Amino acid sequence: MLRTILESEPDFETRLTSLADRAGVLPEAVESGARAIVAEVRRGGDAALRALTRKLEKRELASIELSAREWKAAAAKVAPEIRAALAQAVSRVRAYHELERYQSFERVEPGIRLSCRYSPLARVGIYVPGGTARYPSTVIMTAVPAKVAGVNEVFMVTPGPSPETLAAAEEAGVSRVFLIGGAQAVAALAYGTESVPRVDKIVGPGNAYVAAAKRLVFGDVGIEMIAGPTEVVIAADASANPVWVAADLLAQAEHDVFAVPILVAVGREVADRISKEVERQLAELPRRDIAAKAIANQGVAIVVGDPATAIAIVNRLAPEHAGIALADARAWADKVTAAGAVFVGEGACEALGDYFAGPSHVLPTGGSARFSSPLGVGDFLKRTSFIEYDSAALARQADAIARLAEVEGLSGHARSVLHRVKDKKA
Repeated sequence: MLRTILESEPDFETRLTSLADRAGVLPEAVESGARAIVAEVRRGGDAALRALTRKLEKRELASIELSAREWKAAAAKVAPEIRAALAQAVSRVRAYHELERYQSFERVEPGIRLSCRYSPLARVGIYVPGGTARYPSTVIMTAVPAKVAGVNEVFMVTPGPSPETLAAAEEAGVSRVFLIGGAQAVAALAYGTESVPRVDKIVGPGNAYVAAAKRLVFGDVGIEMIAGPTEVVIAADASANPVWVAADLLAQAEHDVFAVPILVAVGREVADRISKEVERQLAELPRRDIAAKAIANQGVAIVVGDPATAIAIVNRLAPEHAGIALADARAWADKVTAAGAVFVGEGACEALGDYFAGPSHVLPTGGSARFSSPLGVGDFLKRTSFIEYDSAALARQADAIARLAEVEGLSGHARSVLHRVKDKKA
């Protein structure tokens, strides 16, 4: 089931490079389609949202915003044990993110006061996939870090939310819910309509049109990242339980036909055992049609000779999720330098990160973990610098500042300093 790539093959480096270079390029038809949708919403506001929802989703928007009464009634349908699980997940995610510390600071020198102030964004939009899907976990993993940061208003956009999603929104502190999806929802959040207020930042996963729309509106509004297909890379040796490793690969594969499940096996026997177990479990998986396509098209078993090489490949691929199923897993995990989240040892299945462990499951994909980070409190804060000088302090530094300005050919900058010093002396 898993295509095998051997370290000993002459084209190994070429094939590995191809796997590492997997940053998604959206099809031109998607880019142009999203561009047209964004422009239509900017022109037409609520009327455009209704027309696009009718055209693209085949549903009528009786109301763009879900009323508080309807929201409460739908959330009340959730079974008590599910509600308790949602509350526990929210509590764990909040506790983790409250450990993120961003503190304003000040530096004082004679006549100089320099400071940095952290302040929360005023209003954030979270995109939550909906329709036939139920993603309460996405609500928790996006809204809770925003609320911990101190964001006052968190708006959720989702096409046809489930009761579980709405219960999660209550638990996580969402302010308002709008029944819109796709690129049109992103445009509404970015530019505002008669019913949807404009936000400062948009976060959360979506389909290709959502990703394209987020890219288009970036600059007019903040975004956290452009998310690609979900992915996992698991490094495993003979100490790993093949049943567990195969289950983790399939857990990722069942998300999407474009999901990327990759095994880095220390030894051919390890790869073969796990690959056979993937095939056995796949036959029993309720979402086997989706998972089978992901395994067939993107599933790979990379066979290497030692754990150090396995970890080097994990870092090279810079995956969204990295699983370390190696003997002395913690020591090897410490050597992982490029991954969105690292799952260490036997007990740390990827589903923990999706639902319950604590860190947000919104993670960099497509190799972007080389330079970007998981969603966190810092994504909902902005820094502002404050600079205060008295005349004596400015005079002490004026000549040096003026010299640097003249080097850059910006004599007006130099004069803005020197005039102050000259006028003060006069």
